[in-house]
Amino acid sequence: MKKTVLTMALCACAATSVQAAEWSDTSIGYRTGSRFREPFNADEIHKDIIDINHVSGYAYGTNFFNLDVLLSNKSDPSAPGASSGAQEFYLVYRNTVSLGKVSGKEFAYGPVSDVGMTFGFDVNTKNDAGYNSKKRMLVVGPTLAFKVPGLLNVGVYGLWESNAPTNQFTGVSTPRYRYDTHPMLGAVWAFPIGTTGLSWEGFANWIASKGKDEFGNQTAPETNIDMQLMYDLGPLMGAKAKTFRAGVAYQYWHNKFGNDSKHVPGASASTPMVKAEYHF
Repeated sequence: MKKTVLTMALCACAATSVQAAEWSDTSIGYRTGSRFREPFNADEIHKDIIDINHVSGYAYGTNFFNLDVLLSNKSDPSAPGASSGAQEFYLVYRNTVSLGKVSGKEFAYGPVSDVGMTFGFDVNTKNDAGYNSKKRMLVVGPTLAFKVPGLLNVGVYGLWESNAPTNQFTGVSTPRYRYDTHPMLGAVWAFPIGTTGLSWEGFANWIASKGKDEFGNQTAPETNIDMQLMYDLGPLMGAKAKTFRAGVAYQYWHNKFGNDSKHVPGASASTPMVKAEYHF
């Protein structure tokens, strides 16, 4: 399954390279925290996360690609009784087509600078003891770009999600199960803070219930907020601006993957992190 994620990552990269980029930014980053949680696990988990990120603009819109490699400690074991932690690969790809650029007409109104249509997917694979996620999700919907210093995009998206987990405790594999189609309200932002070299960035997703899960349990609405305050170290290190950045990050995840935190231990988490990244 890791091969599947890496193959899709290469396909996403190929898709971005086919479109002639007007601008682009590619980085590799590292972040770490000790208060992650996973559904049905009452323990706090330490995770080290390596990410490869690419964003670019082309004649008709923008591309976004991110691959996270998440390495857990033994509190999130890779198998029943294992002393090694689970490994997860999580890939996100989005292509937003600007209606203004495609039509040659202006789609600005009030605080809105442009309207786009976003298409993309999420895919993951994880080798943990209890679930072994194999998530596949298509994402489609309109996106509004706002007139702000920096970036603010807000969209409403339809999600078509499925999974095919395996429980290593019982040895039972679940055939691929498709949840109800459900909506997501999502926002992405990046705001430079004057001339301080600081930037406040992140995303926030509110995801509606996706009906019953593969085990017959009713899912709950999900909130995932991930943000960071990053400082540009490039000039201090004799490098170009925004080459090296470091800072603090925070993630709030409530009813993770639709699991109701009222009934499922570990389904909500509040996780501070530290982060560093290098931009090519």
